Amino acid sequence: MRLQSSLIFEHNNENSSLHKQKSDHISGQLNNLGFNPDTIIQKIADFQVAIPSWALGTGGTRFGRFPSGGEPRNLEEKIEDVGLLHALNKSSGAISLHIPWDIPEDYTSVSDLALSFGLKFDAVNSNTFQDQPDQPLSYKFGSLAHTDPNVRQLAIDHNKEVIDHGIRLGSKSLTVWLADGSNFPGQQNFRKALSRTLESLRSIYDHLPDDWQVFIEYKPFEPNFYSTVIPDWGTSFLLSSKLGRKAYCLVDLGHHLPNTNIEQIVATLMGEHKLGGFHFNDSKFADDDLTVGVIKPYQLFLIFNELVYGMEGANKDDAPLAWMIDASHNVKDPLEDLLQSVEAIKLAYAQALIVDRDKLEEARENNDVTRAQEILQDAFRTDLRPLIAEARILNNAACDPIKLYRSLSIREQLRKERGSKAIATGL
Repeated sequence: MRLQSSLIFEHNNENSSLHKQKSDHISGQLNNLGFNPDTIIQKIADFQVAIPSWALGTGGTRFGRFPSGGEPRNLEEKIEDVGLLHALNKSSGAISLHIPWDIPEDYTSVSDLALSFGLKFDAVNSNTFQDQPDQPLSYKFGSLAHTDPNVRQLAIDHNKEVIDHGIRLGSKSLTVWLADGSNFPGQQNFRKALSRTLESLRSIYDHLPDDWQVFIEYKPFEPNFYSTVIPDWGTSFLLSSKLGRKAYCLVDLGHHLPNTNIEQIVATLMGEHKLGGFHFNDSKFADDDLTVGVIKPYQLFLIFNELVYGMEGANKDDAPLAWMIDASHNVKDPLEDLLQSVEAIKLAYAQALIVDRDKLEEARENNDVTRAQEILQDAFRTDLRPLIAEARILNNAACDPIKLYRSLSIREQLRKERGSKAIATGL
């Protein structure tokens, strides 16, 4: 379905009085602190977060899945759903496809459809963590790291095909996440597995166009629970460094052991100019794929504090970072969940923009621990949601996306159009 701009206009008119009071109040506060609210609003308005095709359906666990109905049944309907999100917030202007779940039947019509919603195609994602129907060999014991060269070649060829699909859609990057690893001690030769992975990645890398990038993701466990071939940022950095200038590390916020200092990882990778992008989510126990910022909002802010420091400093001439949400939940409307995640990301970004960096560095150089903490927490505790709403209004999006989404009963409309038992493809 398409959201008529007139509905957004009416919604914003209805909420303009209260919004203006809040926006004027926080803008005055920022002016008094020496920040230009218009500059911050513009940066928020320009910020875009890609939506993955797999997040548009209800998630699940190994125990069960409870679809919400009205889920996208094909690639075209996935594009429509991202277009709907983008109309509501004007911050979701890209879709990230997962191959082979999302192979277009007609590239021209799919590209035209995306363009009609103001969308572009972000990174394409390969899938060697499960066997596909009629697949001649199995990834049960690995893909790019498999002991059998024929299986490795199958996985390599798949990644090259994913690149080819992306080229036809106008994408400029490939994300590689490997499930390769072992479940039991002694099952795998660590050195050989890593060496085979590097050899396989080199073949994929050679297939990349000059203006493309490859993002190497890492994860300490799952689906293998004793070891993974690329378990951490150091291994990802090692591989990307050996591959060359087009290879970067990808940070997924859920792909770390408990209490890992992710913001320090971000700072290190940016210092080496090897940070390629993010998969945003949140977690309590492991890779929970929860709504962004719902569990650890301060950690999200601290990560953006390092990002802003890099993007507006030593890394300002680097290639733009790739931002994407990688969340999926079992009990929430997927579209509402994504709207909340985008809001949390933009809020953390906005808060990082009002850190007084000169005073922070002065406190650090003087080893004034208390002052440094106060400077960061003052920014974190500042409610900048009115500025985020102002940025949406500036972009002709909804002042309150979820409020409008619910008032229009959009999920109910999608159920009527697609059926109450419609389940997103690929999941």
